[in-house]
Amino acid sequence: MSTSSTGPAGSAKSAGGGVQSLERAFDLLERMADAGGEVGLSELSASSGLPLPTIHRLMRTLVASGYVRQQPNRRYALGPRLIRLGESASRLVGAWARPCLARLVEETGETANMALLDGDEVVYVAQVPSKHSMRMFTEVGRRVLPHSTGVGKALLAHLPDDEVRTLLSRTGMPAATERTITTPEGFLAALEEVRRRGYAVDDNEQELGVRCLAVSVPGSPTAAALSVSGPAGRLTEVATQRMVPVLRQVAADLSRTLTGTGT
Repeated sequence: MSTSSTGPAGSAKSAGGGVQSLERAFDLLERMADAGGEVGLSELSASSGLPLPTIHRLMRTLVASGYVRQQPNRRYALGPRLIRLGESASRLVGAWARPCLARLVEETGETANMALLDGDEVVYVAQVPSKHSMRMFTEVGRRVLPHSTGVGKALLAHLPDDEVRTLLSRTGMPAATERTITTPEGFLAALEEVRRRGYAVDDNEQELGVRCLAVSVPGSPTAAALSVSGPAGRLTEVATQRMVPVLRQVAADLSRTLTGTGT
């Protein structure tokens, strides 16, 4: 736990110069999100190391401002006021990603997308289309299930198998095409292949005739992935070997943008 000092106004400051109570409140919100959005005070105390009275005081403030709500079972859940913040942040993330996506289009020639994992679904937050007359188009804001998409595989490959199984049990695995993976065992095997290769492939699984290559954005504050997609006849194995290093480099550059570590 960071050390703190008390300024003239009596407010605790963190070692980094920030306001400690704000840092703790945001940390609790992130811990709630990691726990699925609903937790008890004792769980927060155990995971954060903060004493119960401190957590109770912070949660009362968050409840009063609408960022947290107390459930009838006395547990605490993320509040509706966070929705507006999340929607605005998603739009900004898409705007920040566009230069990187434009680079992907320039270097690969194919449509570039950015997607986030939102709950059990994948949501597309930004796209730059290919200049080819025959190109792929995914509407920004579109939501899809992760099991039939390259970005979904790239995102879920970082989760433990038991968490993936639980997610799939909630969403089901409907077939988008005859090539869609529709069993948990088949999907987990595909994720192992993603981990081995370092990139994911959607080979006619979301739409026949369409192939997609995807990588996760390393160190992103929220689970994010980039992809290029196009006709299967253009995204051949030879093209894949040329495009994947570009995808990885652009994802690394975007990570620096999102985390504020870029130059």
